[in-house]
Amino acid sequence: MENKKKDDKNSRRNFLKLGILAGAGTVATGALIATGHNSGESGEKIKVLTTSGEVMEVDKNFLVLPPVGIKESHEGIPGRKFVMVIDLAKCKNARKCVEECQKGHNLPKGEEFMKVYLMQDSEKTAPYWFPKPCYHCDNPQCVSVCPVGATYKRSDGIVLIDNERCIGCKFCMTGCPYSTRVFAWKPDESYEIDQPYSPEKSVPGVEGTVSKCDFCPDLAREGKLPYCASACPMGVIYFGDIDEDVVTNGTETYKFSELIRDRSGYRYLENLGTRPNVYYLPPVDRQFPVERGLDGLDEEIKKNYDNTPYVKNLKDKEAK
Repeated sequence: MENKKKDDKNSRRNFLKLGILAGAGTVATGALIATGHNSGESGEKIKVLTTSGEVMEVDKNFLVLPPVGIKESHEGIPGRKFVMVIDLAKCKNARKCVEECQKGHNLPKGEEFMKVYLMQDSEKTAPYWFPKPCYHCDNPQCVSVCPVGATYKRSDGIVLIDNERCIGCKFCMTGCPYSTRVFAWKPDESYEIDQPYSPEKSVPGVEGTVSKCDFCPDLAREGKLPYCASACPMGVIYFGDIDEDVVTNGTETYKFSELIRDRSGYRYLENLGTRPNVYYLPPVDRQFPVERGLDGLDEEIKKNYDNTPYVKNLKDKEAK
């Protein structure tokens, strides 16, 4: 049985590696050229665009859609509209949100769904730590550019990727203005999948496909917070239902509308018109000095901040 699963998976990946998108003229519509699929020629030719940029013609009968995932994972959780609020005043770059997310999603080291940036809005303003997940936009550019329907938005506001459909074209990575997606160059072969595939489940990335923060919908179905929110020792991340007007970090619970109003909440790059479902509370009266977030970091991670104005300033002062 195990060998059959591996054979099926390898067959699927080899098929998808062809990476040929079909469409009217040279516009992709979500069909793929299937190997071993031949029901006879229809006589109707369709132009396709290969990943190398070449246009070719194939018979319509040789085009099929890859399988979709579990139906409920595409529809979403009924009666819910999820939202996240991140309190920048509390963040000290403890990175527990990153670590627990990686563990929960079986991500290899260096592949992060949740990233923490060191931001400084101008030369004279103070730096601050800035956690950045996927924003699960109401007007998601990643969905509109995906040629095979692998990226989709659900009724509960969550944007997911179906790895059974993803062909690794990276159009969604280019289309996302927030750069929140990652490409799986190599799968985690040490992890054994012992459950049916679902875009909601925390399975490792499939080689040659795109993945990202998913708001942990499998945990939401159990009434639990996402990994990042429950792991943060500072209570930085609140998660909840915007329609019910409630968010919580597991310790504190607020009315979403009052929290955003009273703390001047905002959405990152609001002017893009993507209508993200992640809000930020500004870093006013910060609870920790920003330099504390650099203490005890792994050297490889620390290097990620070397080119930030704040760290460059620190090094210049140390050199004098």
